[in-house]
Amino acid sequence: MSPMDRRMLYHINWPLLGLVALLFAVGVVNLYSASGFRIETGQAMGAFYKKQLIWGLMGLGGMVAFLFLDYRHLKTLAWPLFVVSVLLLLCVPLFGKTIYGAKRWLDLGFFNLQPSEVAKISMLLIGAKLLSRGSRPMGWGELLLVLLVGLVPAGLIVIQPDLGSGLSVLLLLGGMILYRGLRKNVLRPLLLLGPLLLPLSWFFLHDYQKRRILTFLDPSTDPLGSGYHINQSQIAIGSGQIWGKGYLAGTQSQLRFLPEKHTDFAIAVFGEEWGFIGAIILLSLFSLFLYQIFVTASVAKDRFGSYLAAGVFFYFFWQILINMGMVLGLMPVVGIPLPFISYGGSAMVVNLCLIGVVVNVSMRRFVFKRS
Repeated sequence: MSPMDRRMLYHINWPLLGLVALLFAVGVVNLYSASGFRIETGQAMGAFYKKQLIWGLMGLGGMVAFLFLDYRHLKTLAWPLFVVSVLLLLCVPLFGKTIYGAKRWLDLGFFNLQPSEVAKISMLLIGAKLLSRGSRPMGWGELLLVLLVGLVPAGLIVIQPDLGSGLSVLLLLGGMILYRGLRKNVLRPLLLLGPLLLPLSWFFLHDYQKRRILTFLDPSTDPLGSGYHINQSQIAIGSGQIWGKGYLAGTQSQLRFLPEKHTDFAIAVFGEEWGFIGAIILLSLFSLFLYQIFVTASVAKDRFGSYLAAGVFFYFFWQILINMGMVLGLMPVVGIPLPFISYGGSAMVVNLCLIGVVVNVSMRRFVFKRS
């Protein structure tokens, strides 16, 4: 091993990797408890924790690949991956597989690929590439170019329909833009126009999405329909009280009252079994996890690496915030999973690949001069 390789290994962000391993372990243990029966069909859900372990191993391979590929080479892959992700999204309406009433997956035989997850990686790379071309706050021209690029995959995802993933793409890009900064003559009009244009989005939502928003405002309007998820998740978390009911002893989850307990509402299972103290510990782990990513972004030695790490920070930050807010009834249900805790093959692989990108940026921060 060359001195340069040893130096890079020395600067690997081991605390970040340790936190990821711990969160993944918590997710697998929680999925073991969540495996049982689907309320919607009354059929066995299968051992999701075993499948999650397999996805974790695949994601580990992807993370190692991103770890040892110099992240500066990712800049050349930004546009090709963006084109591939758009083509995959265009294939969904034609060849997509319908699961739970939504056509969001492509059946590749040995697993179902969710192109929206590929789009998130491509948006991260293309956003970092475009934003790293300058260091000053952005003007209208540069901002509109970046937004136009981001709206292409986001629009294709929303029409699947998958509002949660489409929102994730836009929030990821929006966070990176704010990290770069906006000129005052751009920021002020946006702050004024945003609240005015937001109500217009109502007319572009599907009926089920409108019902979710109305249910969020008043869950009692449809307690057995669109409000059932929120009501049951709040009951589950509240019944955990301070110390929780104990592992595998949650009544709402084990007695099949809690829907989607292995995906979007996995944190409700955790909250019922481990209580307020367990939830605070898990939230602390996520906070330390995000802090490590933010530190990497701040110490990166080039703008591209800094925007890559910042993009990963916002990618995880928004998912954690929205999922927890959704389960607590503080936000509408939009179908965004909790990283490393919720079940999901494509999402797990993407999550670990993005961690590989962050560690890549961290371990190479002393290899070349800052630009």
